[in-house]
Amino acid sequence: MPSIDLNSDLGEGFGAWTAGDDRAVLDVVSSANIACGAHAGDPVIMLDTCRAAADRGVAVGAHVAYRDLAGFGRRPVSVTPDELYADVVHQLGALTAAARVAGTAVTFVKPHGALYNTACADPVQAEAVVRAVADVDPTLAILALPGSELLLAAAQNGLRAVSEAFADRAYEPDGSLVPRGRPGAVLHDPEQVAARVLRMVTDGVATAVDGSEVRVAAESVCVHGDSPDAVATAQAIRALLTAHGVGIASFAGATAS
Repeated sequence: MPSIDLNSDLGEGFGAWTAGDDRAVLDVVSSANIACGAHAGDPVIMLDTCRAAADRGVAVGAHVAYRDLAGFGRRPVSVTPDELYADVVHQLGALTAAARVAGTAVTFVKPHGALYNTACADPVQAEAVVRAVADVDPTLAILALPGSELLLAAAQNGLRAVSEAFADRAYEPDGSLVPRGRPGAVLHDPEQVAARVLRMVTDGVATAVDGSEVRVAAESVCVHGDSPDAVATAQAIRALLTAHGVGIASFAGATAS
């Protein structure tokens, strides 16, 4: 049976503030990108989310970001490569410890928000992120857009480069994501998104905002956990893929229960 990984950004609360229904999403996805305290997440949330993922056999990834709690990590931050390197090392260390205590392990890294967008396009930032990951644990995979500077740097540094597609984000004709500030950048209809993902997985294409076809080659598909439609969307995707004979399994080896 062919299979695809479903990943979601989770653990994105802070203190008394929560974002999304993480446990319901964890019941559906196969990989969890857990916030490491820079854009969201705190020690209690990180450990709790790792435990919930471990209980469900969901693979754990580090969702590293610029230090920007107020902006949820979606604002560009001016940092030197050495500062970014240290930030990523710090965040990886924190989540690695939480995962170990929870009885699981970090198996991959996926940058968040502005860091994701910048490092996918900027070879200097990409190299800083990947160098930090490689120095902490060279067995970790890097999850990012196909053809990005992040995946190129991962391959050059001997790390596994895993390409992903986005279920609920609109694409530009060149395969990049439509910026969140533009209308239609985020898709909200669960059935429409599920049909889109099925086409990505089975045909390797998605329709861009201008109506053109974009090639999509991905080992993983992201469903954003902070969206109000996250649970319904993830459930619709899994149901439709399963109905068409596509299994849900993490590229890291763990399988969702």
